[in-house]
Amino acid sequence: MNDWLGRAAPDLETIERMARATIEDLPPQFAAAARAVLLRIEDFAPEEVLDDMNIENAFELTGLYDGIPLTEKSVMDVADRPDTIWLFRRPILDEWAERGEVTLGQLVAHVTIHELAHHFGWTDEQIAEIDRWWE
Repeated sequence: MNDWLGRAAPDLETIERMARATIEDLPPQFAAAARAVLLRIEDFAPEEVLDDMNIENAFELTGLYDGIPLTEKSVMDVADRPDTIWLFRRPILDEWAERGEVTLGQLVAHVTIHELAHHFGWTDEQIAEIDRWWE
């Protein structure tokens, strides 16, 4: 019980390290392309994002992919912003506390892989090959 005395919740940098470790652990055919996606960690999604998605409670959104999936990109596309994966620390921590049966690292990995799936255009079966939690 005393192990928790003086401890603080994991900060943005800790969540980012967990997400980057997940990317490094991807199968080689995906890791390089995943490293090219910008990774942003914030406490909560920006209000305009929540408004655009009709989400009233910021705790409902743990992650977001912002970009054009590789399966839809064309060499003719002009990128107006980089492909970005957003992870939202406070909703992730809230879900982790609610679940109780998974580690924070497992949950961050799951959210990261879910957002990468949008980038790569993976099917549920492809996601399950990488993230057993998806099964």
